[in-house]
Amino acid sequence: MEHDTTDFGFSEVPVADKARRVREVFDSVAPRYDLMNDLMSLGLHRLWKRFAVELAAVRRGERVLDLAGGTGDLTRQLAPQVGSTGRVLLADINGAMLARGRDRLLDAGIAGNVDYLQVDAERLPLADGSLDCVVIGFGLRNVTDKQAALTEMQRVLKPGGRALVLEFSQPVLAPLKPLYDAYSFKVLPRIGRLVAGDADSYRYLAESIRRHPDQDTLLGMLHAAGFSRCQYFNLTGGIVAVHRGYRL
Repeated sequence: MEHDTTDFGFSEVPVADKARRVREVFDSVAPRYDLMNDLMSLGLHRLWKRFAVELAAVRRGERVLDLAGGTGDLTRQLAPQVGSTGRVLLADINGAMLARGRDRLLDAGIAGNVDYLQVDAERLPLADGSLDCVVIGFGLRNVTDKQAALTEMQRVLKPGGRALVLEFSQPVLAPLKPLYDAYSFKVLPRIGRLVAGDADSYRYLAESIRRHPDQDTLLGMLHAAGFSRCQYFNLTGGIVAVHRGYRL
């Protein structure tokens, strides 16, 4: 990192301290994370994730990394697609989220072609060119060095492999912006307090969205990481975007 501090929501914190703070947020929200996703997005997160999986176009026998995969929503869709001859690696830096993901997938009968890895997205313990696809859903904005994570995603892909980044972004429809801000900063913390008993964590999550690179900036970061044929797709008026890039 070029600077000694980085963003943690609207605050600036020492670079070395961000990972701990993010871990504390997700340790707190893990038990109610899936319920909160449904409440916060009015169920739309399921459609956003389905769209990202369709863009990934995963085939039988492929090796796929679900990075920052948390409670396993994307892995649940990807595992049947890779089949018994393929493999999905569900990876997250947070042990509480990963454990919840494993339990949810086992309860759903998904086993045998899924491995679980507790890893840092900036330093993946995987060989160069070992994967066909990497997806990261709603996790990149919590990474301290986002450029390093994108570079790692590119490194572990085979030539022709693709990366998908599903993330909150910036609304492109002007009337949405004030409504989105009001919902994010007034409604979400209240829901967090009532349902998860933690308003501060959901206030951070709302702030982290505002500090995340917008669509075109993230597109440039994908190019800088070595990806080609990069493009993005706005969903729900740009509240969410899916970026896709390929390794040459």
